[in-house]
Amino acid sequence: MQRINFLDLKEQYLQIKEEAWQAMEKVMDQTAFSGGPFVASFEEKFAAWTGAKYAVGISNGTIALQLAFQTLNIGPGDEVIVPANTFIATAWGVSHAGATPVFVDCTSDTWEIDPALIEAKITPKTKAIAGVHLYGQTFDIDAVKAIADKHNLYLVEDCAQAHGAYYKGRHVGNTGHMGCFSFYPGKNLGTFGEGGGVITNDENYYKRMCSLRNHGSTVRYYHDEIGYNWRMGGIEGAILEVKLKYIDGWNNRRKEIAARYKTEITNKAITFQAMPEWADSSYHLFVVTVADREHFMQYMNSKNIYPGLHYPVPCHLQKAYAHLGYKQGDFPNSEYLAEHCVSLPIYAELKDDAVQQVIDAINAYN
Repeated sequence: MQRINFLDLKEQYLQIKEEAWQAMEKVMDQTAFSGGPFVASFEEKFAAWTGAKYAVGISNGTIALQLAFQTLNIGPGDEVIVPANTFIATAWGVSHAGATPVFVDCTSDTWEIDPALIEAKITPKTKAIAGVHLYGQTFDIDAVKAIADKHNLYLVEDCAQAHGAYYKGRHVGNTGHMGCFSFYPGKNLGTFGEGGGVITNDENYYKRMCSLRNHGSTVRYYHDEIGYNWRMGGIEGAILEVKLKYIDGWNNRRKEIAARYKTEITNKAITFQAMPEWADSSYHLFVVTVADREHFMQYMNSKNIYPGLHYPVPCHLQKAYAHLGYKQGDFPNSEYLAEHCVSLPIYAELKDDAVQQVIDAINAYN
């Protein structure tokens, strides 16, 4: 049996190796290492690809979230509603801006933020809702936006796992006030190192984000507000532009693999994430649940298959947020997922025989 890892970045690198080195050499020839023309070129193309008017390249996805909230003047004394079932960076963006995350549970089937639970968490301090397109699948944007509009709240979309995901035919990140992306190497669109980005259709937000990421400056050595050194590197921007040419094909391959998993895995011990008709996932992750995760993982390892785990502790039970006073049982759906979720291998370079090996192993599990 061949060894099948959850992810294999080396295969993708080999596919684009020549183009990647040519792109990096151009950056080095121009010594455009911090920001500059290669980042600007990627921003323009990424905005066009997502259908947004503007894109801002920055240092990583966590900073993208913080930048969005600070651009909206959200800070100390404010609250932002955040799903408990997400990677911790969603909450970090709120906390680093100085505000307080207020967690809500996910649905029991889609595992995305539950719109029915949001209004009960809104207080006079609430300024925004952070919706997360988790695993590459969209949350119910219209339902959440209706609540945000009703209560005059900002909507920030966390698209860190959703490059190429669509909601009712529209690329994610374009319905809220801003859409935040991570370009961490393992993402569907990842760079060599760290990177992040924000898209928006509001020119004022765009201009302020460009200033904040560059020491609060639009004219060199003149600083309009306290800013940050959050620029994207030139090499990161150049690599992302290379990969952007391939992302649609890579995502289509992920969808092919996901379709095989959903139709050919017939073991009733496995539960799939529900996908409403309006959701077009980019399948950053293919997450399932199983009653005895430890036994399942050991079994899969014995078949030379090594799934991933996203995420074993929900946000509200993390030690870092103990001061907020949440306890076990507050968000049962998120807690169930944390104890039972498994991420099956899925990436564009995964060959058909490897996919079959995964399917066969799961169907033989008992």
